[in-house]
This record gives sequence, structure tokens and C-alpha cells, in this order.
Amino acid sequence: MADRFQLTLAQLNPTVGDLAGNRAKAKAAWDHAKAAGSDMVACPEMFITGYQVQDLVLKPAFVADAMAQIEALARSCADGPTLGVGGPYSEDGRLYNAYFILKDGKVQARMLKHFLPNFTVFDEVRLYNRGAIQGPYAVGDIRIGSPICEDAWYLDVCEAMVESGAELLMVPNGSPYYRDKFETRMNHMVSRVIENDVPLVYLNMVGGQDDQMFDGGSFVLNRGGQLAHQLPLFDEALREVVFNRVDGAWVAEDGEKAVAPDSYEQDYRVMVEALRDYMGKTGFKKVLLGLSGGIDSAIVAVIAADALGPENVRCVMLPSEYTSDESLDDAGEVARNLGSKLDTVSIAGPRAAVTDALAPLFEGLEAGLTEENIQSRLRGLLLMAQSNKFGEMLLTTGNKSEVAVGYATIYGDMSGGYNPIKDMYKTRVFETCRWRNANHRPWMMAPAGEMIPPRVIDKPPTAELRPDQKDEDSLPPYDVLDGILEMLIDDDASVADCVAAGYDRDTVKKVEHLIYISEYKRYQSAPGARLSMRAFWLDRRYPIVNRWRDES
Repeated sequence: MADRFQLTLAQLNPTVGDLAGNRAKAKAAWDHAKAAGSDMVACPEMFITGYQVQDLVLKPAFVADAMAQIEALARSCADGPTLGVGGPYSEDGRLYNAYFILKDGKVQARMLKHFLPNFTVFDEVRLYNRGAIQGPYAVGDIRIGSPICEDAWYLDVCEAMVESGAELLMVPNGSPYYRDKFETRMNHMVSRVIENDVPLVYLNMVGGQDDQMFDGGSFVLNRGGQLAHQLPLFDEALREVVFNRVDGAWVAEDGEKAVAPDSYEQDYRVMVEALRDYMGKTGFKKVLLGLSGGIDSAIVAVIAADALGPENVRCVMLPSEYTSDESLDDAGEVARNLGSKLDTVSIAGPRAAVTDALAPLFEGLEAGLTEENIQSRLRGLLLMAQSNKFGEMLLTTGNKSEVAVGYATIYGDMSGGYNPIKDMYKTRVFETCRWRNANHRPWMMAPAGEMIPPRVIDKPPTAELRPDQKDEDSLPPYDVLDGILEMLIDDDASVADCVAAGYDRDTVKKVEHLIYISEYKRYQSAPGARLSMRAFWLDRRYPIVNRWRDES
């Protein structure tokens, strides 16, 4: 009986729908594992299709193609280590989220996901059938149980596998990031180890998919919950883990333990990597954005330069008569600091033309919000025209505070294909700018140093659509607004809860009203990196037509 087992962990970044490309990645990991002398190589959950595939998996031709790719992968990996890879499985009209164990040129076992998450960004109850709880599979002399992702968050599946002979739990995951999630994952997995008295491997994928970022951070726990290996967050990695049988039980040898950065760095990296992958996986190479001289467009420009390189980021200043010299100077300094090109396109001429065209209809009516929004929509039009002409994807720059209360112009400054800061409240934008000015990492492609001038961070926010305009003319101060928004949106608190926390009731009711009447804008907004458990889109799905208000 062998007393040694070597497992290669393939913490990799698949692309949804690129079945051949994902298969090639799995094959390359298998080649690496074979050369390293491993007994098995493991890829993450649903790796052959990428994750999440959403309703794409309901198309029979897609599932048939994915299953054929897995069979072809098995044939190409016949002479070497066992390969574990996730993918869809269809049988007798029932569809499963499965984990395939490939050996000797064929599928030797299939693990079927039992607990199907149906919360936050997940709709697996709608898509898949629940698989029966299964026992372990054998790789040489070791018996392994593979609860798939959510299955390991509950006692039942892991306990049944161990009771039926599993000596090691290897958990393939497609677990997307939200702030501080790593600690939650670790606590759950430690519980499974202590309950079952066997070591556990937690294998997560990396990479961006639409709004979600899979952050890796795979790890290995020995009995008692002792950490033996910790893979880095966000980076692809191949790691060999050696288990030895000691007194009849398997023990992982100690290995490298990556240190997780703080939440500001993790959030920032998510925004960078999510944009980088969104661009790479959709085929775009360059971006442009309107650089106003304000803090939001400044941080988006820096994120874009860190993700793509400053040479692939073009900034455009679109001044009006209300644009201050300070804003012009600040936009220029940000672009110079980054080393990105800055173009200027005045909206004065187009605005005069639109004003003249509408004059007969608007005669005798007082100028106001309509005229302000025309400015914003002209900027959106001019930026989209450049996007079409030059093949650059337009980034939009509204923070979560603005997106929440609709302090943005639909078909104006909301125009664009992606919004890196969509799930970041304004107060956190300020702190993130300060963090980036003080920190630089190897994965950042923009220069080190102070990219955003302190005066951009410190000056009162303004849309500059009328003389002496400030955001606080229309909204509560951002520290107040964000405190209320976090309670109403992130915590689903009541109006009474907000008042009990010290917020003025009239202010809370105003914010609540703005949230509800802005739902239609969010339905038409660009996707953006998910940083929290209550990001706008899949995490929070509200009706557009909604007359209910909280009168507590």
C-alpha cells in the first residue's frame, strides 16, 4: 500500500464558452502534473465551460459540446495522473453540475453537486437538478471525496463521504469574491475538517466573468484545521501538495503560505483584474473615458491604466462654460501622471446647436435640469462616437452612491460598456485613491507614485453643469448618504432602523425614494466589478414599477 500521494492544484482562469481553450488549459495543467510526478491534478468547478454560464447551460448543444470536450480530454490524458475537472452533465433529461474524474482515457467517476445555491449571484436551483449524495472515488490507494463548492458549506455531504470511506476531501470551487469572504470560507472549511477528522483541499478558480471576480486563494488544511498550504489570491498557480500516510491517516506536508492583502488592496485588485479580464475575454484592447477633473473619473483612469497599461487608455476632457480652470488642470495632471493621452473636445458648439433646435419648443420655459442633462448626454454622444470610430471601449465612472440614488444621467454619463467602480461607495472611493497614491504592486501597469493629485481627492465633488454646483446641493453629505445607503441596500434595514442609528427621518425617506425611482436607470447601466454581497444586478433584483414605501 502506497504511503505517499501527490496532488497538483490547478488554480486557473477559464473563459466562459471557450470550451476548447479551457480544455487546453486543463491539458497543460495535466502535462505539468505528469512531469512533476503527481498522482492527480485537480481543476476547479465547471472549469470546462467557465463559470458562471447562467442560461447558456440550458442550451442542449452547449452541454453536449462540453461533455464531448471532457471525453476528448480524458482520451488525451490517458497515460499519466488522474484528472479532476468540473463541467455540466446531462442524463435522462436531467442536468447536473458535475465533477468528472478522468483516468486511463475515460471518465471513471462523476460527482454530482447536491446543494445548489440559489442566493446572491447564484440561480443553480433554476438551472440544475440536485445530485444524490455520493461516496468517494479512488486514486491509487487513497479514497477522495469531492463535495462541489456549496456542498462543503454544510455538514451532510462531507460527513456522508467520510462515513463511506473518504480519507481526504478535495473541494472544487467556483467561488466569487466579495469583501472579507476569504475568512468566511476558511471558517467553514475548518469546521468540515474538525467535524470529519480528515484533511481538506479547497481549490478555487481565478479570473473575471462579467461582474464577478473569482479570487483563488486555494488552501490545504490538515486534521485539526491546521493550515498546510495557502495559494495566492487572484493569481493563476499550479501547486504540488504531498500527502503522507502517518499512523493510518493522511497528512499534507507543509508548503508555501501566501499572505492575503488588506481589503482595500483586495478591492482594488478586483477592479483591476475584472476590467483586464472583461477586456481580454471580449476582445477589446483599448479604452477611453471622460476625464472631468473629478475624483471618480480619476480613479477609473488609474484602474484602467493599471489593468491595461497607460498607452491603452485615452482620456477625453469635454469642457463647457461651467468647467473650471482647476478641473482642466486636474484632468491634465492625472493624464500626465499616468502617461496616458488626453484629448479635448468642447461641447460648446453641439450644445448651442441643440439649444437652437429645441428653442421653439422650449420657448417661455425656465432652464433647469433638462438643460443640465443635455450637457451630460452630449458628452455621452461624443464619447460613444469616438468609441465607435477608434474601437475603444468606453468606461463609465459612476460610483455606487450615485448609481444608488440615480445621481447620473441615463444616456449621458452612464454611457459605456463597463464601470470599474460601480460597487464602491463614494466615501470608499476617497480612501481608495489615497491607498493607490501610497501603494504600488507588480500587477499594476501604471507608474508608481501619486497618480491622483490630493486636491482632486479633497475638493468638494461637483458635476459642473451649472454655476457653483456642488453634489451636496442635491444630496446629503456623502458620509451621511453612504451610511444610509449601506443600511438600506447592503443590510436591508428599515427606515426605523436608520432613524434609530441616528439619521434624520426626512433625509432617510428622501434617500429611500431616490433609490426606488432610480431602478429603471440601473436596469440599463453598464456592468461593473462586484465588491460586496449587495452589488447592483444579480445580488439585488428589484422591480422597476414599485409603489411600496417603508413607513416605519
